[in-house]
Formats: sequence, structure tokens, C-alpha cells
Amino acid sequence: MVIRRSEMQTERREKMRGGEGTITITSLVRSGELPHGRLLADLEIPPGAGIGEHEHGAETEYFIVHGGRGIVVDNGVEREVAAGDVVVTGGGASHSIRNASDKPLRLIALIITH
Repeated sequence: MVIRRSEMQTERREKMRGGEGTITITSLVRSGELPHGRLLADLEIPPGAGIGEHEHGAETEYFIVHGGRGIVVDNGVEREVAAGDVVVTGGGASHSIRNASDKPLRLIALIITH
């Protein structure tokens, strides 16, 4: 199967999970078409914006950073991330991410259900 960019749905979410600003989310695979998962998306987080802290219980979320720099709070510990880094959150752990730079933070988000 090939999914063309022109067929992908893009949405903008304000204050996602209690974070700041507006996040642009492009779903790479339509909801319901991702076996054992609920999200595969390209996210763009503008300077000063972020996704608020939230938990992942019966699922694991992967953030694959492919542009920019940001700050992740990984189960209470603040860490810097940059292009090439991967953040893994599951097993009831929590995380948040924010763009602390002057350029967009770009990442692929993948949520696998257990």
C-alpha cells in the first residue's frame, strides 16, 4: 500500500493535552488502519508550543525527532532532545514535550497498543 501525502489528513490542535500553542498533526495512516496501534503521525511543534504531560498505560508511544530541538519531561526528568533522538514512553510512565528553540520541532509519533 502507498499512502500519498495528498491523501493524509492534517489537523491543528490548540493546547494539546494541556500544553501551550498550536500543534500541527498530519496522520500518516488513517485511524483504524494501523494494526496494534492507534497513531502514526508527523507533528510540527512551533517555537514556544508543546504537548502537556500525560501517561501511557496499556500502550507505548515513540517520538522520533527528525528536526529541531526540544525539552522532554520523561517520567519527571527533564531532558533535551534533538534530531535523531527517540523518546519511548510506556508502562504507565508519563511524558511531555515542548519546543524550546526558535525553529519548529518536528517528530514522528507512533503509539502501539498492548
